[in-house]
Amino acid sequence: MGVPTKRFAVLAVAALSLAACGGGQSAAETSDFKKEASGALTAWAFDNADDVGKARMKYAESQLSGVKITMDQTPFDAQKFTTRAASGGVPDVVQMDRAFVATYAAQGLIKPLDGCFKAHGMDPAKQFYPAVTQQVTYQDKVWAVPQFYQPAAIILNQNVLQPAGVSGEDIDTSDKAKLLGAIGKAYKASGGNPATLGFDPVAGGQAELWILGQGGRLVDDKGAPALDDPANVGALSFLKEIYDAQGGYAKAKSFSDSFDTFGKDNQFVKKQVGAQVDAQWYVNVLAPYSESLKISAVPFKDKEGKPFTVAGGTSFVIPTGAKNPDAACAWMTSLVTDEAWAAAGEARAQKIAATPGGINTGLFTGSPSADKLIRDKFVKPSGNAGFDETISTYYDVLPTGKSLGASPAGQTIKTELNNAIASALLGTKAPDKALADAQAAAKRAFDQAGS
Repeated sequence: MGVPTKRFAVLAVAALSLAACGGGQSAAETSDFKKEASGALTAWAFDNADDVGKARMKYAESQLSGVKITMDQTPFDAQKFTTRAASGGVPDVVQMDRAFVATYAAQGLIKPLDGCFKAHGMDPAKQFYPAVTQQVTYQDKVWAVPQFYQPAAIILNQNVLQPAGVSGEDIDTSDKAKLLGAIGKAYKASGGNPATLGFDPVAGGQAELWILGQGGRLVDDKGAPALDDPANVGALSFLKEIYDAQGGYAKAKSFSDSFDTFGKDNQFVKKQVGAQVDAQWYVNVLAPYSESLKISAVPFKDKEGKPFTVAGGTSFVIPTGAKNPDAACAWMTSLVTDEAWAAAGEARAQKIAATPGGINTGLFTGSPSADKLIRDKFVKPSGNAGFDETISTYYDVLPTGKSLGASPAGQTIKTELNNAIASALLGTKAPDKALADAQAAAKRAFDQAGS
C-alpha cells in the first residue's frame, strides 16, 4: 500500500533476476512435515499487529509451548525477501499478499504446504473459501496459509443520495444507463471542480473488482496474463464514462485524494460522496460517526446483475531455506483455526465494548466457519438500522467472491493493470492500447518467471 507503481515494477524485476541465484528444492524434497514442533521460530512482516493479530498470536503461542518465537515486525518488502532468499538468511515464516505467492512458488523460493496441512488435519478446501484457496494454489499444490478476505461492496451516503432523489437500486454497476443517471443527479461541482462525487468507483484500489465483475480476467487457466482480454477493454471504458460524468479522472482523483479518509472529516461526514466502493474494513472507520451519518449499502453487481466481489488478502508462507519448517507449519495453521479466530473475536468485542458508541462490524477471516462463529457470537444489532444493513451486505457477498487467479507474474500483472487504468482514464492512451501495453509488460515478466 502506498508504494509507487514504478517501485513495484523495479521490485518485480529484482525478484525475477535474483531467482536464478536463489534456486529451490523440488516439491518432493519439501512436502513432508511433522506435527511435533520445538526449537526456535523466526517470523517476519507481522507489522503493527492490532488487537485481532495479538490475540491470534497469543493463542498460537499457547499451542506451541516448546517453541521460542522471535518476531520481525517490519513490513514485507519484495526486494528484501528475494535478497535474503539468495543469501540463505530467510526467516521460518513470512506474511505477504497472496498476489506474491505463485511468483515465489514458480521461483522455488517457498515450500508447498500440502504436507503441512495434512500433518495438522486441516483441509484447505474446507477451511477456507474456494476463491481464497485458489489464489494460493499453483500447479496443483497449495503454497500458503491464507488469512483474511476483505470483500468489497458499495456504501451509500443517504445524506447525499436522498436529497438528490437517488435510491439504492439506482446504484447498480450492472446497469450503465441507470448508474450514470444516478451519478448525474448526485454529482455536484464548484468552480469547475468536483464538490460531491455521485459515485466514487475507486478505480485504483478496486481495479480487479471492475475487471472481473464486467466479465474480464487477469490471467488465463495456466496463470499467463490476460490483460488484453476484450472484456477488460469494456470494463475500462465503463470506468472512464463514470469519471467523465464527474469532471474527468484527473479532477475526480485529485478531489478524492484530498479526503480525510480516516478522520472525523471523512468523505461521508462531509458529504463529498454519494456512494463509494469500499472494502469491509472501512465500516470500522465510519462507526465512530454513526450518530451523524446515514449510511446503507448495496452489493457490487457483475454484468449479469448478480452480487459480486473478489477475494484478495494476505497469507503465510514458509521459505525454502527455513530452518524450522515444522514449527512454522504448526504456528501458521494455529493462527487460522476457528479457536484462534474466536480469541480474536473476543478481543475485538472487548475493545468495542470499551469504546463509546462502538459497533461490532465482524471479522472477515477467509474461513467460512470462523466468519459464522464470529458473526453469531459477536455481531449483534447495533440500534442503527443503516449500519446493520451495511454489515449484513458485506456478509451476504462473501460467498460470491471470485479468485484473482494465481500467476508467477501476479504482482506485475496487478501493477500493470493499475498503470493501464491510469493511462486510459487520464486519456493518454485508448483503453485497448493501454491494456495491450500492460499485457506486453506482464507477459515479459511471466516468460522470465517461467524460464
